[in-house]
Amino acid sequence: MQFANVSGVLCEKTTLKSVYLARTVKVDFYLPRKLDDTSALNLLLINDGQDLVKMDFESILDKLYSAEALIEPLLCVGIHCSADRRMEYGIADEPDYLGRGAKASLYTSFIFEELIPFVREKFAIASFKEKAFAGFSLGGLTALDIVWKHPAEFSKVGVFSGSLWWRSIDQIDEKYDDDKHRIMHQEIRNGQYAPWLKFFFQCGNMDEVKDRNNNGIIDSIDDTLDLIKELEAKGYNKETDIHYLEMKDGLHDVPTWARAFPDFLRWGFEKQR
Repeated sequence: MQFANVSGVLCEKTTLKSVYLARTVKVDFYLPRKLDDTSALNLLLINDGQDLVKMDFESILDKLYSAEALIEPLLCVGIHCSADRRMEYGIADEPDYLGRGAKASLYTSFIFEELIPFVREKFAIASFKEKAFAGFSLGGLTALDIVWKHPAEFSKVGVFSGSLWWRSIDQIDEKYDDDKHRIMHQEIRNGQYAPWLKFFFQCGNMDEVKDRNNNGIIDSIDDTLDLIKELEAKGYNKETDIHYLEMKDGLHDVPTWARAFPDFLRWGFEKQR
């Protein structure tokens, strides 16, 4: 294990052998150096943990902890992806039209059966104040899918440039219909309302250039706004349960997500005064 410090933040890098994924998973833990009460600790799982290294995640946390303690204490778990990312990430039991996401159910089992028990044992914490999940691009779709299907385990989800286009048939197929073939939208529509869940979505106006319906809005924004509509139809309040951050100069890249992440952390874990 390796340890690193950036002022008030401790970062520990380790590995976990997964039976479900048949590989060794790199995991980075970020936690406050000073923590007097573990009952106040929140757990935040983050897909594509390798991107946290690129965005200097310790400094992001340190600024929020140091600036008059803007956020509650968090144990952040950065889960590194593998070369098989497009198979491990996705929607559990619902591969896309090219068969991507075929191992997403195994990844879900890894989260619940291996990672979370490992975290509890390692840090001797029986329960957390809240548990949340976040991710970038395809990792954001995966986080949303896991939270939506396991609402008793989580309270919040953060989706950054989420791959919400994930579809069951190719969009060039003459039968393709946004209302029928975007898999996550159907998951929301057919799922159950859990009143405690909160949702954070970030999009950039420069995430991509595709505009399949020629309405002048890029697909990633259309897909996100349409999914928010599905959540509203399910019963979620757009003002109190859903936060949407659209960045005019936002790209589909790590620097953009690094700028957006403090907004997510303050939205989800702002310290009460």
